[in-house]
Amino acid sequence: MSPNSPVPEPSSSVGRRTVLGAAAAAAALPVLAGVAAPARAAGTATEAAPRALPGGGDLGPNVIVFDPSTPGIQAKLDDVFRQQESAQFGTGRYALLFKPGTYNGLNAQIGFYTSIAGLGLSPDDTTINGDVTVDAGWFNGNATQNFWRSAENLALVPVSGTNRWAVAQAAPFRRMHVRGGLNLAPNGYGWASGGYIADSRIDGQVGPYSQQQWYTRDSAIGSWLNGVWNMVFSGVTGAPAQSFPNPPYTTLDTTPVSREKPFLYLNGSEYRVFLPEKRTNARGVTWGNGTPRGTSLPLSQFYVAKPGVSAATLNQALAQGLHLLLTPGTYHVDQPIRVDRAGTVVLGLGYATLTADNGATVLKVADVDGVRLAGFLIDAGPVNSATLLEVGPAGSAKDHSANPTTVQDVFVRIGGAGAGKATTSMVINSRHTIVDHTWVWRADHGTGVGWDTNRADYGVVVNGDDVLCTGLFVEHFNKYDVQWNGQRGRTIFFQNEKAYDAPNQAAVQDGSVKGYAAYKVGANVTTHEGWGLGSYCYYNVNPSIVQHHGFSAPNTPGVKFHDLLVVSLGGNGQYEHVINETGAPTSGTSTTPSTVVSYP
Repeated sequence: MSPNSPVPEPSSSVGRRTVLGAAAAAAALPVLAGVAAPARAAGTATEAAPRALPGGGDLGPNVIVFDPSTPGIQAKLDDVFRQQESAQFGTGRYALLFKPGTYNGLNAQIGFYTSIAGLGLSPDDTTINGDVTVDAGWFNGNATQNFWRSAENLALVPVSGTNRWAVAQAAPFRRMHVRGGLNLAPNGYGWASGGYIADSRIDGQVGPYSQQQWYTRDSAIGSWLNGVWNMVFSGVTGAPAQSFPNPPYTTLDTTPVSREKPFLYLNGSEYRVFLPEKRTNARGVTWGNGTPRGTSLPLSQFYVAKPGVSAATLNQALAQGLHLLLTPGTYHVDQPIRVDRAGTVVLGLGYATLTADNGATVLKVADVDGVRLAGFLIDAGPVNSATLLEVGPAGSAKDHSANPTTVQDVFVRIGGAGAGKATTSMVINSRHTIVDHTWVWRADHGTGVGWDTNRADYGVVVNGDDVLCTGLFVEHFNKYDVQWNGQRGRTIFFQNEKAYDAPNQAAVQDGSVKGYAAYKVGANVTTHEGWGLGSYCYYNVNPSIVQHHGFSAPNTPGVKFHDLLVVSLGGNGQYEHVINETGAPTSGTSTTPSTVVSYP
């Protein structure tokens, strides 16, 4: 929607983020990490015979660890927030970790590239009598650019009875217990475009207000207030009943397969990483009866990586049999990080960022069982990468149903923080992979942005069979945002915007079809299913552009969709149909969705 559009009242249809460059980088904050052991020198890629790399060690200066007796906690939280509040494309990266116990009178305001988390096995081990807040004062009450931040594994007792978490994409709220309500809108109910909740309990009401879309998975809520365009629930006790499109609720009783994100915790004075077990037909939180189910690894089995280490060093650590813990900061990757061993964990803290150098693919996973990728950001570099993340090599065919690979809170960005190009961002070749919450974004604002400047044709390409996506956000690609070629794929919740900056109709012409679909199922696919999928267009460079449809799929009984919508934002471009030749066109400047409840 136009930047001059009025701020909506609660529950009204609202526009999308304005195209605006964001603030400058923040300087690093010199703070202490309260962790177990000092860092030891790592071998370098240039040594003739590299020494064995150590496991464990300290977590570096940008992991800030508190316990209830730490003096000046609020002042430290405020220092980080001052740096990160508007540093949308800055270099600061922070993880704020709270040891088990009770903390009183805190308001942890969470800015860009900041993660806050408890260090207990259960959220209720770490209680903050106070708030963990995201608002949009830095952007005049518009929350549509509140990206790249997270909250995890804490219990909150909000001061007012309701905690505010007004976020957009790439801002997960995981394993949280809110002993009260949760407000997902900014102060003043300005524009908002989120979001994701998983494995959380909100005792009171969740109020999305102006949030356009939201996905909640395997959680428990007291109640849910309203919906704008697309609110999706799977495995959520207390969720509203299925009622799409009015109200726009898509509700699945269970999530077919899920496995929660790995997380760091303290066992006495020892850091460990917990690996939750896989659940089928999941419903509700994993921690409701105390200790969650799963296994854990000591930190000594991880190479604790610091910004500046090379891809060669990371690969040496993996070859030694270590897992990877990426501490906050930026890592330049000039060759693929190769995850070849079954069960390997690659866990990022504080939005650790892997940047492609010289056209490299940042990370490649072999066709093996049970790899867990979680909690990091991948940036394209100025030299085009053919791909940025590959899960399984081409032709992967092994059955991983008993122990799938999971990709969770792994976010991909092309442009915005600087020049970047990638033909395809994320390729999933391994069978049974679970992609649980991702935002794959070709930047529409920031640095290095333009139709050919940050060229990126495809967002997510799925070639593997039996892949499940829960919480799939993919936006602004030059061609297909999602291309799905594998059999028996499933997606629960999809959010998309087509690229704003297409110069003309010819630039997005897919043969004889007007515009590339946001989500295309390949012609040879015979079985596929999706629930709660939305695509929006905002062709502000050339508002005359027409999208024939948002979704394209074979017209066959085994390919099924439930609760689809397309929206034209302020009449900047239009859709002729929702899926294939089905669904009414959008028209005029209305932001009223065109919907299809069931297809075929």
